[in-house]
Amino acid sequence: MKLQSIETCVVANPPPRRGGRYFIFVQLKTACGITGVGEIYNATFSPHLCARMADDVFARIFENADPHHIERLWHRTYGAGYTMRPDVTVMGVLSGLEMACWDIIGKAADKPVYELLGGKVHERLRTYTYLYPPGDEDVYPDPDVPNVYNDPDLAAECALHWVDQGFTAVKFDPAGPYTVYDGHQPRLDDLERSEQFCKRIREAVGTRADLLFGTHGQFSVSGAKRLARRIEAYDPLWFEEPVPPEMPERMAEVARATAIPISAGERLCTKFEFARLLDCGAASILQMNLGRVGGLLEAKKIAALAETRYAQIAPHLYCGPVVGAANIQLSACSPNFLVLEGIQKWDGFHADILKTPLQWEDGHILPPTAPGLGVEIDMSVARANPYSDTTLHLTMDDDPLGHKPVRTP
Repeated sequence: MKLQSIETCVVANPPPRRGGRYFIFVQLKTACGITGVGEIYNATFSPHLCARMADDVFARIFENADPHHIERLWHRTYGAGYTMRPDVTVMGVLSGLEMACWDIIGKAADKPVYELLGGKVHERLRTYTYLYPPGDEDVYPDPDVPNVYNDPDLAAECALHWVDQGFTAVKFDPAGPYTVYDGHQPRLDDLERSEQFCKRIREAVGTRADLLFGTHGQFSVSGAKRLARRIEAYDPLWFEEPVPPEMPERMAEVARATAIPISAGERLCTKFEFARLLDCGAASILQMNLGRVGGLLEAKKIAALAETRYAQIAPHLYCGPVVGAANIQLSACSPNFLVLEGIQKWDGFHADILKTPLQWEDGHILPPTAPGLGVEIDMSVARANPYSDTTLHLTMDDDPLGHKPVRTP
């Protein structure tokens, strides 16, 4: 079996744009006619440039190779150009190509990928959703108007709605703007608003659901400690990425100062960065994104590393449904799986762009039994929604004082 061709596609995620502004899909085809799909989670360059990077890596390393040779292809890409270090852009491209290879391998074996990575240990997977604006409201609302990102009462109403739908965990990030100059000290109104979010949501849902408190790496160590003290009484399941991700040793200081479990990892890639996180005790819940971390096999290695520290995994998703499908495959075969991020009920455009939507039921995803990743992109939908904007997938505030309003959830 040999890889023969690649097709890339940058798809605009139409309003309300839950999951980001665009998705970068790749399709690899073998000489014997098997097609595998992957997705690149890369927010640092134009998505069209990232698609061209995938074409380049495929032509130099993957073309005419056997897709079963994951380790060989992974190391050749990782070490290309004398790098041999975690590079978020390289790893995003590699992740998409690698998961497409696993899709092909599974289809050739007529097995879901989870059966080839140790076998299914979870019959269904607990999921959570972010508290997005209701209905068809855009995820980038006017920050001067009360909404689920800045109003504790509206957030509590939204949380109760989703818990009534079957969710047993909801995530929110009310801690104010995050900037390219983080970490910073929270303002007093950030602290008060964060505490009120936890209080109101806990009052609304009681013990029916876990509270997942996000921060996007906003704070200094001392600032994160101050915030943790304010929300600890409401028993969140996690305090997500309380400081920027570059220095896990500093995140470990926060972990030692609070009883709230620390979660982190959406901006990290490869087992090497996650090993540092574990070695210094910075986090006990790992949030790898399968479209960035290095692919399925790399994520399985990270899950194994986590097992040795009694840490758990909660794969991150703020992109498209192919990364979501890869997250499901990993989670289904990982004994230390905790909870899976989804985009509400995995419906809307995330379902429209798949030939067969993923199956969400009563707060859980049912791992697909179809071979490979278990999903197929509807290319007619993909081609009907090209991304022509120049804005990146996510944006951050460029004010060093962080006094401008939040731009993204």
